[in-house]
Amino acid sequence: MLGENIKLARKRRRLSLEQVAERADIARSTLGLIEKGAAGVAMSSYLQVLFILGLEKDLLKVAEDDVFGRKLQDAGLINKNK
Repeated sequence: MLGENIKLARKRRRLSLEQVAERADIARSTLGLIEKGAAGVAMSSYLQVLFILGLEKDLLKVAEDDVFGRKLQDAGLINKNK
């Protein structure tokens, strides 16, 4: 899903694989793997691509509204206070 979103963002900007890879200082094949969602690609490569696409601020949204985590935390707090 993330890789597909990155690919769509690249295409919306009308940038080629080669352009983004060069600007992100990664191999074209690495960008291809990112866009396919392949496991084993370094997080730093994802970050570089997001920066090139102007999407680095989207990282601030990761786990921003952690509803499930809050429920788990609240359940633990309730059990501790009994």
